[in-house]
Amino acid sequence: HPPPVATSKEEQKRLLQNQPDQPRNPKVLRIAIIGAPNAGKSTLSNQLLGRKVFPVSKKVHTTRCKARGVITCEETQLIILDTPGLTNHFKAQRHKLEEAMLTDPWDSMKHADLVLVLVDVSDHWTRNCLSKEVLKILSQFPQIPSVLVLNKVDRVKNKFILLQLVNELTEGIVNGKKLEVRSDFKDNSRSSAKPSKEVTWASPPENRASESHCLQKAPEGSSLDNSSGMRASESGSGTEAAQEPKQYVPADIKSMRGWPCFQEIFMLAAVHGEEVDVLKRYLLMQAKPGPWEFHSRVLTSQSPQEICDNIIRAKILEYLPLEVPYGVVQVTEVWEEGPSGELLIMQNLLVPRKSHMMMLIGREGNVIRKIAQEAGQDLMNIFLCDVRLKLKVDVKT
Repeated sequence: HPPPVATSKEEQKRLLQNQPDQPRNPKVLRIAIIGAPNAGKSTLSNQLLGRKVFPVSKKVHTTRCKARGVITCEETQLIILDTPGLTNHFKAQRHKLEEAMLTDPWDSMKHADLVLVLVDVSDHWTRNCLSKEVLKILSQFPQIPSVLVLNKVDRVKNKFILLQLVNELTEGIVNGKKLEVRSDFKDNSRSSAKPSKEVTWASPPENRASESHCLQKAPEGSSLDNSSGMRASESGSGTEAAQEPKQYVPADIKSMRGWPCFQEIFMLAAVHGEEVDVLKRYLLMQAKPGPWEFHSRVLTSQSPQEICDNIIRAKILEYLPLEVPYGVVQVTEVWEEGPSGELLIMQNLLVPRKSHMMMLIGREGNVIRKIAQEAGQDLMNIFLCDVRLKLKVDVKT
């Protein structure tokens, strides 16, 4: 079971500053999760961690800054770099986002050993191609191994669509091998995360290999086979597999729709935890020998107050319409331990207009009461102690 987060800022700081309790043969893997806003990055991070420490809501830009999650499993430590959704300057100004929203994903990539590119396949408008922001990052860091993760596959009724998306988002190449989708399939729409179609890996011809500039390496237990029920086969002698990876420098990102250098593909439904354990096992296997960065009792780099602010803000995003919640300022006035060991928290929510205050309070206080109850329950699951959360609303002066 994952450890709880310390309720005291001093205790959490001490854990973060302590020397890690290194095992005999430590392994480590730093994982950057990138993707468009609301693709499910924080939901996936929480499922991998086993505890909800990152804020989640249906609104975009719930995650406002990069934060680290830590998974310690025997002698292996996975460090998850949960990042804000990739956006541009125009959208950042529209939602009053901090400058860090633009720079944090790039900073996380500089420290990553592996990058997960998350795509929401339930979004009909964006699922057919990778965003230009994602392609820019991948082309800037071609030396970092990348994995494509198709999320929310349970919402796609026609599973053959998933194969079409795989072909488009990878430009028909995975791990240096050409993908071939066979037409002899039987649709099984009852399966939520395991399409029954067949994909074949075929060694690309020599001229295709030179054009792709990708890693020519035979798959080591393809996730197309493990996590999605597809069969992946390989033809050819595999002599090209021993070649060193070549840097991929696309001539023109504007003309690209996918990335031909993904090493693996996973299909899952993060909100339900479907197939997340398969991805987690894969990540543990990718870890390399190296010293741990965190003590085994650390679950996240965030302070308790940061976690509390993020959880409450996510609830506000859920209940307030349009752009209203992005202007709320949170001020923690009380954070102390109660007489019975419970955590007492009182936070003041400052809004720019009286009309916003009325929306946040709701009729007879129903909205603010729901936010306090739901956020309080989430905090109890994070800190593993009783939490008494009180929220009040004022207009900014």
